Amino acid sequence: MESTAVNSWSLAAYGRLLRDNRDFRLLWCAQIVSEIGDWFFAIAVYSLLLEYTGQAKSVGIAVLLQLLPQVFMAPFAGILNDRLNRRSVMIFTDFARCGIILAMLLVRGPELVWLVYVLLFLETTMWGLFEPGRQAIIPKLCGSRDEVLVANALSSMTWSFNLAVGASIGGLVAWQFGRDTVFVIDACTFLLSVWFLRRMTVRETHAEHLPPLKVRDLFDYTPMLDGLKYVTRDSRMLATLLVKTGMGVLGAHWVILPMLGERVFVIKDSGALSMSLLMGARGVGALIGSLMSGYLGRNDQGRMRSIILYGFLIVSVSYMGLGVAPTLGLACLAVVVGHAGTSLNWVFSTTMLQQMTDDRYRGRVFSADFAGLFLTMAAVSFLASNLVDWGVSIRAVAAGTGFLGIFPAVLWALARRRLWSR
Repeated sequence: MESTAVNSWSLAAYGRLLRDNRDFRLLWCAQIVSEIGDWFFAIAVYSLLLEYTGQAKSVGIAVLLQLLPQVFMAPFAGILNDRLNRRSVMIFTDFARCGIILAMLLVRGPELVWLVYVLLFLETTMWGLFEPGRQAIIPKLCGSRDEVLVANALSSMTWSFNLAVGASIGGLVAWQFGRDTVFVIDACTFLLSVWFLRRMTVRETHAEHLPPLKVRDLFDYTPMLDGLKYVTRDSRMLATLLVKTGMGVLGAHWVILPMLGERVFVIKDSGALSMSLLMGARGVGALIGSLMSGYLGRNDQGRMRSIILYGFLIVSVSYMGLGVAPTLGLACLAVVVGHAGTSLNWVFSTTMLQQMTDDRYRGRVFSADFAGLFLTMAAVSFLASNLVDWGVSIRAVAAGTGFLGIFPAVLWALARRRLWSR
């Protein structure tokens, strides 16, 4: 039995899923192209803001605008993805994001920095509609619980690879060819994503018994309240949903990594390249965690719950180490190890939620899942950026973030003992 479990999470399992499941393969291809473009875009925007403002707070505001709209959109995103065809919602948001990214070409000086913030808000709003639909549709594409875990692990690996490649190459492209090239490439990736999504043939049945959606339905909070009752009546589901909220406590890395690149580990008078390497290290770590997740979890929720605790502790210790890393190489190593832990937590919490949740509620559940994560990340990122501008060392902020990560680990340990030991 042991050898069978190990083999089922070999690389061959990912290959079989992509070979035999056409719709998931198309969704996966759409994910690849759009996410690589996203990371190109992120590096270019952070570099632009630091050049035009010279303040860490500008990155903190950018992070807020990449996170908070997803919190505000969560109720509407849940309703839309549970009432409409999820593939159609994803296609609409990709078209919208293409236009939003191209509008970044209008920013030509410090006087137009406000436009960057507006466009970031709009782009994030579209992502807030897209991602819950993508997460909710995965179980519909998969034929078994085992396949769901394989699909989530592969999606997480892909996100990690896209981060490592997109962030690393994005800095080089911006450095060599300018930010405008980065924005055009990113816009094109969304059009390619639409092409893949339009070829999917999945039949979505979650809204067949419901009447057509009307505008006033978006302001009817009954479905949202139903979703809230659905989650809170099961303490185990609620605890699992809050895992990503706990991960959000460590979200200051959105500020820490760009600032370490820009102010501490500068290469040839430029922070863009070192920023790319640190962000790329985050992707490498997440890729390693994703690769390990199938073997470690083995579709056993008891194992997943235990590893989530270790994941919290790993990233906490790693960010404490990042705060004292003397070289860029050791800093990258600390980031790799830490984000391997966050990747394990992401895959396992997502898989457990998908297995616990009825298809009718998945849009709302995953909207709430992301809302908790992004609200926490926005708060700690904004605080971190202000601490840096107030004179606190970026190294001290990194170490403090690691220390803060102990608290969600303690809370998860208590939840495991009280809720699952009965």
